[in-house]
Amino acid sequence: MKEELSILIQAQYPLIYLVTYEEERAEQEVVRIAQMKTQHKRVFVWTVTHGIVEYGQPRQTTQHNTVSSEAAVDWVIRQREPGIFIFKDLHPFLESGASAATIRKLRDAIASFKGTEKIIILMSPVQRIPIDLEKEVVVLDYALPNLQELNKVLDRQLEKTKNRRTSTEVREKLLKAALGLTKDEAEKVYRKAYVKAKRLTEEEVEIVLSEKKQLIRRNGILDYIEEDDTIDSIGGLEELKHWLKQRSNAFTEKAREYGLPQPKGMLILGVPGCGKSLTAKTTSRLWGLPLLRLDMGRVYDGSTVGRSEANLRNALKTAESISPVILFIDELDKAFAGSTGSADSDGGTSSRIFGSFLTWMQEKTSPVFVMATANRVERLPGEFLRKGRFDEIFFVDLPNKEERQDIFNIHLSKRRSDISRFDIEQLGKVSEGFSGAEIEQAIIAAMYEAFAQDREFTQLDIIAAIKATLPLSKTMTEQVAALRDWARQRARPASSSVAEYQRLEF
Repeated sequence: MKEELSILIQAQYPLIYLVTYEEERAEQEVVRIAQMKTQHKRVFVWTVTHGIVEYGQPRQTTQHNTVSSEAAVDWVIRQREPGIFIFKDLHPFLESGASAATIRKLRDAIASFKGTEKIIILMSPVQRIPIDLEKEVVVLDYALPNLQELNKVLDRQLEKTKNRRTSTEVREKLLKAALGLTKDEAEKVYRKAYVKAKRLTEEEVEIVLSEKKQLIRRNGILDYIEEDDTIDSIGGLEELKHWLKQRSNAFTEKAREYGLPQPKGMLILGVPGCGKSLTAKTTSRLWGLPLLRLDMGRVYDGSTVGRSEANLRNALKTAESISPVILFIDELDKAFAGSTGSADSDGGTSSRIFGSFLTWMQEKTSPVFVMATANRVERLPGEFLRKGRFDEIFFVDLPNKEERQDIFNIHLSKRRSDISRFDIEQLGKVSEGFSGAEIEQAIIAAMYEAFAQDREFTQLDIIAAIKATLPLSKTMTEQVAALRDWARQRARPASSSVAEYQRLEF
């Protein structure tokens, strides 16, 4: 990004929009570029509180009568010398309903800049571009600090401590834990870790990670998910688990040196309650990566035009900033079900969100692995299922007898240390057509029944609960059959029992 900014300035692009929260760091980079041998440009900074001030000069040296945005742009137009003019937080003056004078002044400035080597940089944490300027502006997202820049921050903090010697391994963990934070955030969290522990060692990595979780909470659209269960707590799905275990080291440097590309993502289709979401959550522990859940319901915001698209863009940017990471989208079919005909219902917002997400999935280079689940494949737009979006599409069917026995073993073992009194084989037989979630609920119902009678629950209690339950496979027979029929030729079975996967009767 820094190289791109330098090229745009040297190429004399008249209007650049720099999206960043890090004003000071971005400002310093602009000054560095301006002072290059090929440039030698003066840099001026405008704020609504102080007007235009030359960079490095006291605020008292404000250029006369430049507090107003229109007057400031006028002042820039009148300047004869080459220069870079940074306008901080001009976005409120560019929003719908704001004064049209500022936008017109900017267009006048662009027209007058030809052959003058003058450049305006709009610097703001919020991207607001009126349609009048869309053809004139170049937008850049100022990247968060990389490991080399964070290393300098860590060095400065270590210099203030007595324990200046830190092993390479510990240093790497502290740096990676801070990846995704701004420079100021990294400085603060390293100071916080030192204040709490009076040192900076491997044990303080968790303190640094807590700041990253806080960053995600502030985002409001992403949730940081922590799962205690391992992938072995899922009954069946051997093919799916084998695929995931094969890729457990896919994001390591060793994999890059071997020539392997980074995995893009996977889509898990199937019957509700059969372990799709739990698989996504436990993959986080298997791969040792953070798990972020993208809540598409929070993305949509009808209060301001363009706000929904900005929400999605910020959420994806946050995920990329802390990558490698797993981005979990549950029930993808509900999130994008109405995208194809959204012009009539929401002014096309859903279609734009859908298009933006597809483009990001296709073009992303950051190690963000998308794990998505869906129940109703017919609701998914065809573009999602095209090769290249996901590395693999898995179909999760209802568990067969052996898998149901595994599920009973897992859930009974969670609740009782000794399960030898249960006939697991019989439970597997009587629960034909049950999903994993329905099996768990049958055990819980049996426990409630026995608890109310002040006794231990038994095999008969579980059987009674099973017989009292009408499974989803009976209430949604046509839907399950249609899903199986679609998946037979288009998806990979998650279960190792292909014969069970192909059968249509319950």
